[in-house]
Order: sequence, then structure tokens, then C-alpha cells
Amino acid sequence: MAKLFAIKPLSACHEEAAAEGEHTLKRSLGPINLVTLGIGAIIGAGIFVLTGTAAAQFAGPAIVLSYVIAGCGCVFAGLCYAEFAAMIPIAGSAYTYGYTTLGELVAWIIGWALCLEYAFGAATVAVGWSGYVSSMFGFFGVHLPFNATPSIALTLFGHPFAAKVDIFALCAIIVVTAVLVVGVRESANFNSAAVMVKVSVVLIFVGLAATFAFTHWHHMMANWHPFIPKNRGAFGEYGWSGIMRGATVVFFAYIGFDAVSTAAQEARNPQKDLPFGILGSLIICTILYIIVSGLLTGIVPFAQLNTPAPVADGAVAVGAAWGVFLIDLGAIAGLASVMLVMILGQTRVLYTMAHDGLLPKWVSEIHPRFRTPWLITIAVGVLVAFLAAFFNINFLGELVSLGTLLAFTIVCLGVMVMRRRQPDVPRPFRTPWVPFVPIAGMIIATALMVSADTPAKVGFFSWLIIGLFIYFGYSLRHSKVQRAARGVISATPREPSATR
Repeated sequence: MAKLFAIKPLSACHEEAAAEGEHTLKRSLGPINLVTLGIGAIIGAGIFVLTGTAAAQFAGPAIVLSYVIAGCGCVFAGLCYAEFAAMIPIAGSAYTYGYTTLGELVAWIIGWALCLEYAFGAATVAVGWSGYVSSMFGFFGVHLPFNATPSIALTLFGHPFAAKVDIFALCAIIVVTAVLVVGVRESANFNSAAVMVKVSVVLIFVGLAATFAFTHWHHMMANWHPFIPKNRGAFGEYGWSGIMRGATVVFFAYIGFDAVSTAAQEARNPQKDLPFGILGSLIICTILYIIVSGLLTGIVPFAQLNTPAPVADGAVAVGAAWGVFLIDLGAIAGLASVMLVMILGQTRVLYTMAHDGLLPKWVSEIHPRFRTPWLITIAVGVLVAFLAAFFNINFLGELVSLGTLLAFTIVCLGVMVMRRRQPDVPRPFRTPWVPFVPIAGMIIATALMVSADTPAKVGFFSWLIIGLFIYFGYSLRHSKVQRAARGVISATPREPSATR
């Protein structure tokens, strides 16, 4: 009988990492590329939208503490990611780490959960990007000759309903997909340019707000009092439970640093550069989040921040209405880079799963010229474009966070398991203070999962059940590890391309 918890040998992982040829991914990313890749995925909807929403609805000025809690959880998980990324430098991220420590079934669950983080997350970001593009047109007084979100009357099972088609979101995903198909270096250059724009915009806002705070200190103190608003009698409505609920919401703002590890097979020196990219991007973004959230709640009363563009409102509050244009520009660039990195991460996870036999072989097909997994990139782009164009997913932020938190929990657990099972394996980067760091990461991730809304929890577990049906219906019979256990193929199979 096939072993559901069969473990992928580390030797097979290193063979894949060393493989070269026209059917393998191209190594062209340096440490700066990886840092900007991480920043490109992290800074986006979180800093431009969720800061105000979470402050107004859940935490008040204590949203700063929500960012600290979420950031600490990400730092602990990031240290665990860094050890695995240096030790197992192949694409696949948490999926691969779970496969080598906790077995195939757990790895499949992680890979399936990462679809929520990357594909569904990219669709949500595309809708936000469309909103900022519309805002930019409005700032210049431009009236489009067409409706960017027309409604289509449809009939489903005899019941009429209206579906909105978000044309801007659809076009954005098409362009990002084309850039990813052409090549990872071109994608990285596009992402680096977008990161420069949005970080510059964030720093301009910080400069404006800090100047205002220095000259209107009493105004800031009044808005920060009380720093932790009194709980209103229900979980998540201010107080410490509101801080935890706010941390769950703004955790979406941190999603993306793990996408650096999905580009492991495209890094020139993955053992050194991946930990640098993961931890560097995470630290930079955490500092920016804390500063922006503190200044924003100081210049604008937190109850007034439940708007689609709270940072732009902050620019208006300090008397810099011209800053609205810059912030719209930064949001457009920021969300574009988030879409790019999320789709990149999704395709690399699916590429590795197909390479292991858990998905059809065409998923891992490499373009002979561009050296990118072009077929699955196009397929994911079509899926994301469809979701972004036609669906308004209200609770997707927490749903995406749940998928990511599950992956973080398993990676933290995997570090402890690997230290016990294979203590002598070379580790170019070692997670410090084990087992404290992984245990702390698991505790924070679990606490944030518990703090999520009930509908998001139901949706998340429903998604996992669908994934299990696919695993037992297809993946279990085609898995290379399972076939090796049955004697169908050799114990450490290699793709023909890996021998070239």
C-alpha cells in the first residue's frame, strides 16, 4: 500500500537544483533582485488599504501593535524559511520543505493551500489595482468613453443575475502574464522598477507625515488617545482582541516574502542569496509598515480611516493634496509588482509539484527559448484574470491569510523535525534559537488563524477538502515517490532533462 507520508529524499532535491539544460529554469537572479522580489510582493494592498481598514474597525491606533505581532510571526517563519531555502535550493517553497520533512500528503496540502495565497491573492490585488487606476483617471478629470466595469446579465439554473467585468483588472493580469512568459530576468527588472516607485512614494508620505507630526505634536497625541480603545463587548471590537483581529487582517500585507523561496532555481547563488532576500525584504517592509501605521493614525482620527485610500486621505490631512496623485501612482506600481510576484510564485510551486508527479506533466513544460514554465504561466494567468474580471470576493483577504498561515506553521514544524531526523545535513544558513524560534512562529500563526472570521475558516476548510479529492483521485497514483515505493520506477528518479 502506498505511503501517504512518504518523504522526498534530499538527494533528489539537490539533483534537481543542479540540473542544467534547455528544459530547466534559468539562473539569473542576484541578491538585490531577490530583495526587490520580496518587497515587490509585500508592499501593496496592505500598506495602501488595509492599514486604515484594520485601524478603524478593529485596533484603533494600536494597529501599530497588530503590525508588530504579525511582523514577529513572519520573522520567526522567515528564519525557518531561510534555513530550508539555503538547504534545499529548488523551486517550490513551503511545499518542497514539507515534502522532505513531513511527507507527501502534508506537502500536497501545503501546495494546495498556497494556491489561495498566490493565485487568489493575485486576483484580489488586481481588483484593487483597477480601483487605483480609476482613481488616477478621476484625479486628472478624465472621463472614459466606456464603462470599465460593465455588468452582464446572465442566467444560471433559471435564475438571472448580473456579473461585473473588471476590464482594467483583466488587462493587468494579461500584461503581467506576458511579462512572466518572456523571462524571469525581464520580470525581475520590471519588478525592480515598480519597487523603486512605490518605496519612493511611501518614503515621501513618511516625510510629509513626520514633518506634520513634528509641528503638530499635540494633534498627534490627541488622535493616539486612547492608544488601545476599550473593547465594546465582542471579540475583535477594539481592546486586545481587536489588536489580534487586526493582526490577522494586516497579515495579508506581509504575504509575499515567502515568494522569494519559490525562485530558488532561478537564483545564481541560492545558498547565500535566498536567506538575504527573505530576511532583507521582510525587515525593510516591517519597519515601513510600523512607521506608516503610526503616522497615519496620528494625523487622521482612526475612526475616519475606513476608506478605500486611507494613505491618500492622510496626504490630504497634512495639506498635500498633490500627494494623492503620487500615492495613486505608488499604489498602481506597488500592486502591479505584487501581481507579478504572486503569479510567479504560483507557477513555480505548481511546476515543482508537476515535476514530482502530483500534477500532469505539461505543467512542468519549459519553453525552449525563454526557459520559463510557459504553459502553466498562461493557465494561471487565465484563471487569475477570470477571477479578477468577474468575481468580487469579499472575505478573500482572510481566506488567503489562512492558507499562508498554515504553510508557515508547517515550515516551522519542519525545521524541528529536520534537526532531529538529519542533524548532520549541511546547513548554509541555520535558524537561530531552535526550538524557540519555530515554536514561537507556530504559536503566533495558530493564534492568528483562530482570530479569523468564521466564513473564512469554512471557505478555507472547504478548499482543503477539494484538494484532498484531487490528491486521492490523481496525485497518489502518479506520484514519483509513490511509484518508486511500488517499484514502478527507480527510488531516486531523474527527469531526462536533468541528465543533459
